[in-house]
Amino acid sequence: MVKGPGLYTDIGKKARDLLYKDYQSDHKFTLTTYAANGVAITSSGAKKGELFLADVSTKLINKNITTDVKVDTNSKLFTTITIDEPAPGVKSIFSFVVPDQRSGKVELQYLQEYAGISTSIGLTASPVVNFSGVAGNDTLALGTDVSFDTATGNFTKYNGALSFTTSDLIASLILSDKADTLTASYYHTVSPLTNTAVGAELSHGFSSNENTLTIGTQHSLDPLTTVKARVNNAGIASALLQHEWRPKSLVTISGEVDTRAIDKSVKVGLALALKP
Repeated sequence: MVKGPGLYTDIGKKARDLLYKDYQSDHKFTLTTYAANGVAITSSGAKKGELFLADVSTKLINKNITTDVKVDTNSKLFTTITIDEPAPGVKSIFSFVVPDQRSGKVELQYLQEYAGISTSIGLTASPVVNFSGVAGNDTLALGTDVSFDTATGNFTKYNGALSFTTSDLIASLILSDKADTLTASYYHTVSPLTNTAVGAELSHGFSSNENTLTIGTQHSLDPLTTVKARVNNAGIASALLQHEWRPKSLVTISGEVDTRAIDKSVKVGLALALKP
């Protein structure tokens, strides 16, 4: 595996995962089975209020080629084909959605010791072209993420980011939404043995002049059980407990309460993921 700054999407990811990953107020069930030829079949269902959503996906890995196919309740077919290392440090991804004829996209990723590059282009007559690049090393990295619509001749996205990483701390600064939002995030490993960490994210919107602050923590009660908690400046507090009751099978219970309106009902989410 190449050590280096990684891709643009990796900047700030540790803090985002700590503060937002696995939190939910819906009910979700996922079952994964494996066919005799090695194909993984995953069925998922989620209840969002009165709405029930479901999908079935398959994954086939043949040498360095991975094919993912998913069908959802809207009869949409999502297909992604990933070729890992057709050349050293390179990954190519081809994806499309049926029946959306404008969804086809080809993406190339390249990772090396001092750079990480991802570029994609839509498979249409007037495609959207995206480029993101990170330069630096595994300590300090500077990146940019730009999208250009060839149909209108306009830039639809231009973002920038800076990341600083040590053995137990990751700090990042991201300018997004066409330079309208500035987000600073922080992730600190308190104890690697118990997977204890704290993190925070502060966002400022220049046009709205609004600030959003979220702080959170996680801790492993034992090798199979993790608890997380977070709170933001709007007074929304959340907590979750995740337990691996058998290898790769997880049950996650999460709750959310508005501390400024305790009389309102608490939102409770449940996720169950089963793998043989």
